[in-house]
Formats: sequence, structure tokens, C-alpha cells
Amino acid sequence: MEILINSDNEVKMDQAGKDYFRAELQDSLKRFEDYVTRFEVYFSDETSNKDTPGDQKCVIEARIKGRNPEIVTSHASAQKAAFDASIDKIRTVLDRVIDQQRGH
Repeated sequence: MEILINSDNEVKMDQAGKDYFRAELQDSLKRFEDYVTRFEVYFSDETSNKDTPGDQKCVIEARIKGRNPEIVTSHASAQKAAFDASIDKIRTVLDRVIDQQRGH
């Protein structure tokens, strides 16, 4: 299972930050590794330098074997909060999709 972490120019993220989010995602979504070939995480700051509540955005795309990608988006005041919310959303989506696949 491949995990890619990306961010726009407004988000300051070093390799340690990318490694942290990669490990968190891998731990949180490990049970889906037989179904998902790749996760892509994209962080952005929607208001650039302004300190606006809810301006941190996290998008997670899950590439499921034999299906179109599933994408979720979350906004929060902090990167970690947006990431955690996106993890919860993609977990729900993957549970639904995989349950549907098993049923057919």
C-alpha cells in the first residue's frame, strides 16, 4: 500500500511531518491494505497567511483495487484536526465500499 503526502506552497511541512502523517494513516487504515493500492493525502491552506478558523484543508484519496478512487475532504483550524476528520470520513467510505464488494 503506497501512501503519498503532498501540500501546497502555503503549508509548511518538512519530511518529519510527512513521515508522521504517513505513519498515522498507515496505522489508522491498516485493515484496508488488501483493498487499497494507494492513499494520497493533500494538505492546503485556503486563506494563505491569514489565521482564519477552518482554513486548513485535508483531502484523502483512496485508490481501491478495481474501482474508481474515493475522495474525502475536511476543513479545520489545524492540519492535524483536518487530517483526523478526513481519516474518519475515509474509514466510513471504505467500510461501505468494501462491504458492498463482499456482498456481490
